[in-house]
Amino acid sequence: MRQEIPVARPLVGEEEVEAVAHVMRSGMLAQGSVVTEFEAQFADYCGTTHAIAVNSGTASLHAALLAAGIGPGDSVIVPAFTFFATASAVSMCGATPLFADVDPATFNIDPESAAALVRPDTRAVIGVHLFGQPFDVTALRDLSDDHNLILIEDAAQAHGAEYHGVRAGSLADIGCFSFYPTKNMTTGEGGMVTTGDDRLAERVRLLINHGQSRKYLHTAIGYNYRMTNIAAAIGLVQLDHVEGFNERRIENARCFDHHLAGTGLVTPYVAPGIRHVYHQYVVKVPWDHPLTRDAFMSALGERGIGTAVHYPIPVNRQPAYENIDASCPISDDLAASVVSLPVHPSVTEEEIQYICDVVRDLEEA
Repeated sequence: MRQEIPVARPLVGEEEVEAVAHVMRSGMLAQGSVVTEFEAQFADYCGTTHAIAVNSGTASLHAALLAAGIGPGDSVIVPAFTFFATASAVSMCGATPLFADVDPATFNIDPESAAALVRPDTRAVIGVHLFGQPFDVTALRDLSDDHNLILIEDAAQAHGAEYHGVRAGSLADIGCFSFYPTKNMTTGEGGMVTTGDDRLAERVRLLINHGQSRKYLHTAIGYNYRMTNIAAAIGLVQLDHVEGFNERRIENARCFDHHLAGTGLVTPYVAPGIRHVYHQYVVKVPWDHPLTRDAFMSALGERGIGTAVHYPIPVNRQPAYENIDASCPISDDLAASVVSLPVHPSVTEEEIQYICDVVRDLEEA
């Protein structure tokens, strides 16, 4: 049976179409005033001084790391349970990722595991606000201060998330966002680097534009990581709506929490003082569940319900990192047991009720 309730769906409309058409008619398609306006509004949204638009979330991580001076001979602590780009951006700098395990409740980087990895060559730690829930910023900030490390927040999935009232993107030395189509807001493809540090911001701007300090004067080896006006036009419209999108995601998550209570699934835990914006609604299928995780997903798929696994292989177990020794048992367990259910703003309460009824029927069968 075809999937009738997709696990993710970009939410774009005529406003975005018209915004793109306006840019197309202007003839200024590359980086320009629309990007500048998007940067200013996004910085204001996050509560930070600087926002620098780039062409992907991976570019935001790479540029942030380079701006922080990360390079060959350095190591950077990252969580094992995350998307591959969190670690690959470190490798792109010529540095070595060190894989920390994650907290079994929040799925975010475990500060104690991270602390045990600090070496003389460690220069930074990246915390990921996984699935839309901020990591333990206080603990990672203390660790960073104790060892003189740069603290980077991978906020690719956390637009509008908050840690004790402070928004993602302004919680660390530097923040990195993605605007991939299925994120809480999109520009088609794109990303953003946020920081309150003038020096870091200036360095990022240099690196994303071929190392140009002014036109045709290249003072560093840089990259073409610029965002286009086309993408920024979409972003400006989406930024106007992201809070509404987030509130819908939160409402959908609460609906799931209510209707899945008492089932065999382990629903998401939200730490105190956190605003979780549910880029994904991720449940665990425990080992004593009547169905295996894969059988559970297959059964939902047969009933028209889209699911996904974020992520089936911890990054430290990817073939690209087989030369790095790391033991992350919690990450291994999560990779074998988690399932993402549809939580995006297009999902209706009736569809959530249907999904939960199917879950209960499967457990009782």
